[in-house]
Amino acid sequence: MSTVLKYVLVTPARDEAQHIEKTIRSVLSQTVRPIKWVIVSDGSTDGTDEIVTKYLAENSWIQLVRTPERCERHFAGKVQAFNAGYAQVKQIEYDFIGCLDADLSFDEEYFSFLLSKLAADPRLGLVGTPFQDASSARYDYRFTNIEHVSGSCQLFRRECFEAIGGYVPVKGGCIDHIAVLTARMRGWKTRTFTEKVSLHHRAMGTAQQSLIMAKFRNGGKDYAIGNHPAWELFRAAYQTAKRPYFIGALMILSGYVWSAVRRLERPVSPELVTFQRREQMQRLKKLFASSQPPARKTIDDPPKARKAELSGRI
Repeated sequence: MSTVLKYVLVTPARDEAQHIEKTIRSVLSQTVRPIKWVIVSDGSTDGTDEIVTKYLAENSWIQLVRTPERCERHFAGKVQAFNAGYAQVKQIEYDFIGCLDADLSFDEEYFSFLLSKLAADPRLGLVGTPFQDASSARYDYRFTNIEHVSGSCQLFRRECFEAIGGYVPVKGGCIDHIAVLTARMRGWKTRTFTEKVSLHHRAMGTAQQSLIMAKFRNGGKDYAIGNHPAWELFRAAYQTAKRPYFIGALMILSGYVWSAVRRLERPVSPELVTFQRREQMQRLKKLFASSQPPARKTIDDPPKARKAELSGRI
């Protein structure tokens, strides 16, 4: 990169003593480090604070912020923790801001790579990479939207993050998905780049529940953000190829239907629901179009020149 691109990171961390040191070492090893990294200990009681503190003396660009303990763990709390960190960087001059989970690890070129993608396209507002965890293989991006950016690490252009108003504090989750959709609805491009991958050291959505119940909750989240019913059927069908296979698919559909029957209030605007459903239907149409076999050439009606040749007029 010809110019120095400045970025900051915010990491909400709640009881991440088991994994956070991997994340710290990954950030320390970056060829392009953030100018500021705020780690927000969200009421941690397991030694997370002590692990982070070990690295503060020799790395003045890392800051530890502690928020009060909470009785329950939910995604709105993660947004509140992020905002506590965001308040520490708002007055700093930077180009990009990232929300980084406290249980990831990645190679030393990870952020340099993402910065190069943002620098190459000023319309890109949000970028990330796939992640891989112990419970599943990497996403197959023939079937997963390449425009979605996982919440485990989202790197925003500053103007994009400010345009969407930051993260929406929804207790049930999908805060990352809502941010991605809102960015696209506001005219920004979002993109996952598959050339790199991060390692997620805990199965997604299992901090306080089993993998099966996580699938049920995911179905409920899908309803909450307005997934089209047809899209949800295909999402469940795709789940049958991944653990826990048919049970996982059934739980996703059950969570969606249960939320629909109860008519749970959606935490997103009707405008966002309409935008997402339009995108989903467009993707399904493209999927069906690409799966159609190419039209077969027929010899029943050969070109005129060939007809003349056959009739002996040439």
